[in-house]
Amino acid sequence: MLKGQEFAAFERDLIRREKPDLKRNLKIVEALFQEAVELGVFPLKDPLEGLEVDIRIAKVINSVQSTP
Repeated sequence: MLKGQEFAAFERDLIRREKPDLKRNLKIVEALFQEAVELGVFPLKDPLEGLEVDIRIAKVINSVQSTP
């Protein structure tokens, strides 16, 4: 087995064994949000900026049929 495949298998097994930890996950989200604020990403200057592109991408993705 290749090293990349071994690592992927290790990750899958680790994820299966770990139970979700809501407190830890919330701390991670809060830390990421704080980092975004410190970097100036939040609050958004114009929350609707780029919305047209997102809508166009969503339409394309949603128009793709699933595999039979």
